[in-house]
Amino acid sequence: MDTEKNKVLGGTLYLVATPIGNLSDMTERALKVLSQVDFVAAEDTRNTGVLLSRFGISKPLVSYFEHNKRQRGEIIVNRLLQGESCALVTDAGMPAISDPGEDLVALCAQKGVPVTAIPGCCAAVTALVLSALPTGRFVFEGFLTTSKSDRYRRLEELATERRTMIFYEAPHKLRRTLSDMEHFFGGQRRITLCRELTKLNEETIHTTLGGAVEKYEKKDPKGEYVLVLEGAPSCAEEVAYPADPAKHVQMYIDMGMRNMDAIKAAAKERGIPKAELYKALIDAKEE
Repeated sequence: MDTEKNKVLGGTLYLVATPIGNLSDMTERALKVLSQVDFVAAEDTRNTGVLLSRFGISKPLVSYFEHNKRQRGEIIVNRLLQGESCALVTDAGMPAISDPGEDLVALCAQKGVPVTAIPGCCAAVTALVLSALPTGRFVFEGFLTTSKSDRYRRLEELATERRTMIFYEAPHKLRRTLSDMEHFFGGQRRITLCRELTKLNEETIHTTLGGAVEKYEKKDPKGEYVLVLEGAPSCAEEVAYPADPAKHVQMYIDMGMRNMDAIKAAAKERGIPKAELYKALIDAKEE
């Protein structure tokens, strides 16, 4: 290892990845940088203070988060221009991913301040490799907006996205997000839900959007989630559905969907109300 290349340099911003759950994932290089920089900019100084103390590190902390990023970013960059070194950390994972750190990096680029990254954990990539979905091409969407109209517009745009999609979601918003996704992507689309990654209660759930909606109608979501969603099929991959409504529904049941989810998926594909398809099935049985 070239120690000269690994020395902390004044006037440089270091993007330092921190564990997303398991503290054993903190890298040796991250600890070295955190112990040598002049100060640490943190999303939550209380959480970062606890983390640093676990490793015996004591550094001046500056808060840097969404609501103070404009003013505090200028202050941090001015200190860097004066020759100080700074480590930027988020509460968990890689700074600048769904994080105001991206604005600080952009400001440093404008001002000619060197920026380097200390790689480590990233919840999005961790969930992707656990998803059992295609990993060759993917798109990271982060958190969907809370604005209903903007969220619907974005999901409508993504309905034809063929790459695997990655989303972050908080537990109290999970049910609404899954319901919205089912509406725009259909209940048969495969999804993997990863929660509490690297922690004691880590869980990976492979299911369909319809199955996920049903699961969380009965179970309260707990912990932070990463959702990995199957991309839309290409025209060549699309399978023509059976003309017989009963066979159409049975096709989805054979794929592992519950009866009502299968009826909902078939109705959506046929472009008719679920109640209409259900009635047709009942009528066919009576005949």
